[in-house]
Amino acid sequence: MAEANIIGPGLRLGIDIGGTFTDFALVDRTGRRIGVHKQLTTPLDPSSAVLEGTAAICAAAGCAPADLVEVVHGTTLVTNALIERRGDRTGMLVTAGFRDLLDIGREQRYDLFDLRIRFAEPLVERALRAEVPERLKHDGSVLVPLDEAAVAAGITRLVEEERIEALAICFLHAHADDRHERRARAIALDLYPGLYVSHSADVFPYPREFERWTTTTANAYSQPLVDRYLSRLEGGLAEAGFRGRLWIMASSGGLMSLAMARRHPVRLLESGPAAGVMIAARIGRERTGTNLLSFDLGGTTAKGALVRDGRPFRTYSFEAAHAYEYRSGSGLQLQIPVLDMTEIGTGGGSLVGLDELGRLRVGPRSAGAEPGPVCYGRGGRVPTLTDANLVLGYLHPDSFLGGSMRLDIEGARAAFEAEIGAALGVDALRAAWGVHDVANEDIARAFRMHATERGFDYRGSAMVAFGGGGPLHAARIARKLRVPRVIFPMGAGVMSAFGMLSGAQAFEAVRAFPRRLDDVSDEELAATLAELEAEASSPLVGSGVPAPAIRWHRRADMRYSGQHYDIEVEVPERRGPAPDGGLREALRALFSARYREIFHTNLDQPIAIVGWKVEAGGPAPGHVTTGPTREGTGGDALIGRRPAFFPLAGGLVDCPVYARGRLAPGTVVAGPALIEEAESTTLLDAGDRAEVGRDLTLMAEIGGA
Repeated sequence: MAEANIIGPGLRLGIDIGGTFTDFALVDRTGRRIGVHKQLTTPLDPSSAVLEGTAAICAAAGCAPADLVEVVHGTTLVTNALIERRGDRTGMLVTAGFRDLLDIGREQRYDLFDLRIRFAEPLVERALRAEVPERLKHDGSVLVPLDEAAVAAGITRLVEEERIEALAICFLHAHADDRHERRARAIALDLYPGLYVSHSADVFPYPREFERWTTTTANAYSQPLVDRYLSRLEGGLAEAGFRGRLWIMASSGGLMSLAMARRHPVRLLESGPAAGVMIAARIGRERTGTNLLSFDLGGTTAKGALVRDGRPFRTYSFEAAHAYEYRSGSGLQLQIPVLDMTEIGTGGGSLVGLDELGRLRVGPRSAGAEPGPVCYGRGGRVPTLTDANLVLGYLHPDSFLGGSMRLDIEGARAAFEAEIGAALGVDALRAAWGVHDVANEDIARAFRMHATERGFDYRGSAMVAFGGGGPLHAARIARKLRVPRVIFPMGAGVMSAFGMLSGAQAFEAVRAFPRRLDDVSDEELAATLAELEAEASSPLVGSGVPAPAIRWHRRADMRYSGQHYDIEVEVPERRGPAPDGGLREALRALFSARYREIFHTNLDQPIAIVGWKVEAGGPAPGHVTTGPTREGTGGDALIGRRPAFFPLAGGLVDCPVYARGRLAPGTVVAGPALIEEAESTTLLDAGDRAEVGRDLTLMAEIGGA
């Protein structure tokens, strides 16, 4: 759908591939919204939906792919490959004696009392792990030299006999010195130049062998798949006439070049949700200036992220491909820079059923895009959350996706009666309400735990709701959490696609640095930081970012000697003369202040540095307008009424329905109400009140929160 009347030069396109829909957002060089589009995802080849959707949105806007100067793209390709085990056959070179580390793991049960728990199987099966005589000490010094003949023999066997396509090189203590890994990589590429090779010190050079090696195997496992996908995408766009720059959103919220995406595909995990969090943080800064809870409900999952002082929380521990009911501890334990999100398997396509105790369960299995919910009429037989929202009257069968896709309400109602209602002795409406409320409670519980574990009090914060299903559920989830305000941006259904266009180029370099603070000089600290800054900025400079325009974000992981876990300390940018006592004393003061802030005390113990993280960022693009350029016209904003289920208002009520694009700035809408736009529908419950901003953003005050 195209909205702007005049198409200027310098068009930019954001694309977010989700589990059910692929979303597109087109803006001009000033950030003005030109049009948006939703296309069913093509799971077997996601590039097909990307290419078809790009052609469709360009045609609707009256432009051509040749007019695009930039395409920014987020993908669930790596996530799905790990979940569905669709990566390529991968081998592993490992230090002799440590072949079984991936099976041993942490030797911890994530639930002591559940006898059915499962752990994610390693991506590299045991027969494909070749042991190599070599050994480094913890400080990187050589204990056993690398046996290069054994390296060559192991690689030859894996390639010739086991037919591997990718290789992960994982040696003990390589984070301290990667000479053995680099040499093994060189041998592998000399023998087989077309082999995809990842080595652990290049993927994430930090301690904790199990997590580092798991991350390296995930990187190698997905490299051939990502390379083929990007090649198809590049070729298809070029064939359509595109000659601009193609970027990929990373899990940390920065943009990566195709070369870096091919080298570090594991950093593409959660790239779409990361884009949504970044633009939610920006909207929150502009609208409230307070802390935020970002809420994204898509086709397969619900994601929540915390934003404090305008910056999303970040982490370097991430769990993918949960093997048991989305339980923490059951997935692959990865180390990558990623925005800190909680994610549960509750989305619009989540399948509904009864558990062994006869209780309603929503997710984690999803109908996806094929066959999709029952109401899509594409062969689905099991009801989903989207079917529940249709039966409850929150969605209209003739206005879904702006009327471009008709929904089968009778099919959805029949599925609820057969699958849920008959077993529970209730009608389809009551069964659908139970599903809707269970989904809201599951999401609220996950967000509550996530915030509590991080010491974040959301009760005075605002929530930003987006995703195809976010605006339908946000007000009721906020009420459960006692979040007083919810922001509903225009274009919420394709918000992550707009988020792609709000990101800046960025790359983060990390390095283990296990030293006591008293044993290191200011000169060594400065030299280490300079090396990391050169490594982090290299991809940006290579992409044309001027060195003076690069922004730095430097952090140190520190602890008291003898402690097991560290805390992250922000290191201010270097401006002006060095502080009194130099960088070392500045780090001592920063760590002491941060430790006291967290634990309300300090210890009389030596301080140690564990590692460094340095992120280089390019200039951020200007403001992106997610709503149409024209203001609401008012008057005819009320487009009708329909029966919808609102228990707080007495049950099934004659609910007013508004057209989002026709609401004039300053208009106040009181719940119960439904506010429709092409990509999503906003629900206001009884007691809620929302005011329309100048850009048609809805600022809702939640009753009872």
